[in-house]
Amino acid sequence: MFENILIYFVVIPLLMLAGLGLCRNIRQIRAVAVVGSLALIGLSVWLLVDYLALRAAGETAPMLYTGSWMWFRPLNIHLAVGVDGISIAMLLLSSVIVFAGSFASWKIPQPKEFFLWLILLSTGVFGFFISIDMFTMFMFYEVALIPMYLLIGVWGSGNKNYSAMKLTLMLMGGSAFLMLGLIGIYYHSAPAGEQLTWNLLEIVDNASIPHGWQSFLFPMTFVGFGVLGAMFPFHTWSPDGHASAPTAVSMLHAGVLMKLGGYGCFRVAIYTMPQAAHELAWIFLILTGISVVYGAFCACVKTDLKYINAYSSVSHCGLVLFAILMLNETAMTGAIMQMLSHGLMTALFFALIGMIYGRTHTREITQMGGMMQIMPYLSVCYVIAGMASLGLPGLSGFVAEMTIFVGSFQAGMQDYLAGAGSLRLVFTIIACCSIVITAVYILRVVGKLLFGRVYDEHHLKLTDAEWWERLSTVTLIVCVAGIGCFPNFFNNLINFTFTPEIFSVLGIK
Repeated sequence: MFENILIYFVVIPLLMLAGLGLCRNIRQIRAVAVVGSLALIGLSVWLLVDYLALRAAGETAPMLYTGSWMWFRPLNIHLAVGVDGISIAMLLLSSVIVFAGSFASWKIPQPKEFFLWLILLSTGVFGFFISIDMFTMFMFYEVALIPMYLLIGVWGSGNKNYSAMKLTLMLMGGSAFLMLGLIGIYYHSAPAGEQLTWNLLEIVDNASIPHGWQSFLFPMTFVGFGVLGAMFPFHTWSPDGHASAPTAVSMLHAGVLMKLGGYGCFRVAIYTMPQAAHELAWIFLILTGISVVYGAFCACVKTDLKYINAYSSVSHCGLVLFAILMLNETAMTGAIMQMLSHGLMTALFFALIGMIYGRTHTREITQMGGMMQIMPYLSVCYVIAGMASLGLPGLSGFVAEMTIFVGSFQAGMQDYLAGAGSLRLVFTIIACCSIVITAVYILRVVGKLLFGRVYDEHHLKLTDAEWWERLSTVTLIVCVAGIGCFPNFFNNLINFTFTPEIFSVLGIK
């Protein structure tokens, strides 16, 4: 088992948990968190380099580094692992945000207990992205969700108990739908008389799920994952959860955890049930289109920095699901790039909001002003994050959103010219309006927060970012700029996944 490199994405966090259990002071706790997160980044980078080398050498298998070990024989459950370009992109994103979150939590109270739960959450995230067995994937999915209740309920702020309970109940409700969908897929995973399987690759190869059952199971599976992706109208847990969560938890929550929803919708729902995806996509296209615009409008009227960024996340994550449902190469590539872009820039936003709140003890933009002269470093970082969010060229948001809209418009025009209706074209135009709305709330916040007069004279005594805060923010800014300046690298990584064989499975011409 330990010969497979992917297993170490779970082993390293488990070793971090063991190391934290042995720590006796804050310096040891910080050392374990930083060394472990650096090890995860190093492992992700090595995996990326080796993966690209294998693809360049002609390796064409849909998943590389595959391995499978029997876990529960009666139900044929395996610890099955494997990755493609999308999985590796998500592993890179997760490791970077865990590293940045460790420094953003440098002064967290009860650090030992906090990092124990945070690393357990990270274990679930990494395990989810390397799994190709649906049952194992679901197990890691639940491992990632459960710590959220304690992390928000104990270390959160505001109405934290309500937010933690609401988040847990809604996500568990989504998990119930998801589990039913996965069980249904399992019982139709192989032709009659053959061994049933949870393995995604085997299910796709068998192509044995009847059309009628696909139409029944696809909505359950898509909704199950869509709840975590904050799809309208199941999004209400997300703003409250973000508003009450501590900084690092908000970073992981929006930056990584919500990506499990988009990744699962593509990897499980669409990949295993492509016929139903084509027939029923219009229903979820309407819901995700509403998410994109509704989230942006809500961000315009909020005055709490965390609520503004939370509703912005609803809009941007809705854009991910919207693009996946277009079922063409350009839009789906844009969806993956949007997952990377949003993960990094929203983690940067929440890190900066936490740093500002730690100094001013308020998140209300009506009670702050003139921060550019008081905290110039944090203010400049906030402007960069805002420009990435509204899609400034040279930053990751521009590349991701333009790829999505070009691909979506292409799909919509194909439908229109073929006489198949104009739904996708109309909703693409509606979704494009979110660009303007995003500019409104970003520029509004920047103007009120960073410029103008100082509302509280005590704010004049505040200090700018410490070294650990600068390291956290610089890490994220470099990644946001890297995607914006070198989009072809990430585009090529993703396109190794979108092979003609994959498009044949998905029914995409």
